[in-house]
Amino acid sequence: MSQAVVERRSVLVDGVPVSYLSAGEGPTVLMLHGTYWSRVWLPVLADTAAAGLRPVAVDLPGCGRSGGELTLETAAVPNLAEWVTRFLTALGVDGHVNVAGHDIGGAIAQHLLVARPGGIEVRALALVNSVTYDSWPVPTVARYRDPAVVAATSAQDLVTARRQSITTGLARPATDEELADYLSPWADPRVARSWMALAGAAHGDYTQKLIPALRESAVPKLLVWGEDDPFQRIAYAERFTAEIPQSRLVRVPKAGHIPMENDPATVAQALAGFFRDQTPAAV
Repeated sequence: MSQAVVERRSVLVDGVPVSYLSAGEGPTVLMLHGTYWSRVWLPVLADTAAAGLRPVAVDLPGCGRSGGELTLETAAVPNLAEWVTRFLTALGVDGHVNVAGHDIGGAIAQHLLVARPGGIEVRALALVNSVTYDSWPVPTVARYRDPAVVAATSAQDLVTARRQSITTGLARPATDEELADYLSPWADPRVARSWMALAGAAHGDYTQKLIPALRESAVPKLLVWGEDDPFQRIAYAERFTAEIPQSRLVRVPKAGHIPMENDPATVAQALAGFFRDQTPAAV
């Protein structure tokens, strides 16, 4: 695949600047992050765009490079899904959209498919090492449901905790420069507070209650999974594809929680092929 130029852009949503990475022209593929930020999608954006798609990796409010600040209420999955529809409207996207979700972003993506907030129809859904069923929150995230933990955690404390999570999630050696890039947003106390709100609002009920509707859904679903993920284990992906119709699994060997970093070519090829096949050429 030839390389497309990846750019960081901004748009106003609810009067607040929202940052997103995008590349290429064509049908939009919305890419949602979870406990990381849009940086997780960077390794696959250019190759996804080269397939004739327009990947858009957005930073949720108060996360990454976006403005605003999340609260326990606004960080709840249904409210984030509603916000996503307003972001799509700001981009000029309405009607049908392709969606990929990583980590908690996968919960938002599943909610978009089932609940169709704002009239958005998910044409095709991809989950990349996503939360499913009762797989979340993991203990390192669940601890922030305790107000005392939140009150005692400074931005620097969170950076230290996230360093360990990112190092584990990458499942490979990382340079100091790469870690600094990943960690840079959380040095801002506002972003640190938003992250703790996202963690505090995390609850497996949000995905568990979607299962009956997912079992009835005819929307094509692709799961792309790093086989060595210690956070979202591949057994959940295997269960999902066994129980949910119109779903298939692409396994990424020797990859962790962020397979986009371990094998970007395989992940990009899987996503691009899936979304290209599911999107009418005229769109």
